[in-house]
Amino acid sequence: MRRPLGGDDRGQVAVEFLGMLPLILLVLALLWQLVLVGYAFSLAAHSADRGARAGTATEGGGAGACQAAAEHELPSSWRGGAGISCHPEAGVWKATVQIRVPVLFPGTGSFPWSAKGSAGAAKEDPR
Repeated sequence: MRRPLGGDDRGQVAVEFLGMLPLILLVLALLWQLVLVGYAFSLAAHSADRGARAGTATEGGGAGACQAAAEHELPSSWRGGAGISCHPEAGVWKATVQIRVPVLFPGTGSFPWSAKGSAGAAKEDPR
């Protein structure tokens, strides 16, 4: 029996997959990075919200409580380089949290820009 002139194409799928593997891994890494960017903005906003609400408490509130609550809401690997500011403004406690966006994994290198979240909460009336 004669073989076809084109030769045998066994293993062709494996060769094509190995050729596409770097592109597939690059796309997955980019998607993961986009998820981390979104999560960083979500963490910053949630942390700022908790800090602003803690600042309004009638007992034990204030800038210290605001900052402590905002920092407490951040996971430990995201706290490095986080900037938290709390201040009252026209009857409202305002909190702003800035965290560095990590490159691929929290706790490793980060991008030169940060995710920012801001929140405000009305001061409680002690009556």
